[in-house]
Amino acid sequence: MRAFGQRLRLARLRRRISTVLFAERMGVSRDTFHRLERGDPTIAFGTYLRALRVLGLDKDIDLLATDDSLGRTFQDLALLRKNDKV
Repeated sequence: MRAFGQRLRLARLRRRISTVLFAERMGVSRDTFHRLERGDPTIAFGTYLRALRVLGLDKDIDLLATDDSLGRTFQDLALLRKNDKV
């Protein structure tokens, strides 16, 4: 979460958005905003989504968990076991 908060901070700085304006656009207090940029895990997921939206990065959320290589490995192993029994 800390790394994610840091990435949000860098994205904000690249866009030259002040902390006050960013918090205002997100509709959160400055305290919540600062906790978000520190990656506080108690911040609601929706708040992180609002930050992504303000930064124009909300489409990136669609990339989360799209490539489930571990899940596919488990699935393939189960399929192999099933076919060995047949």
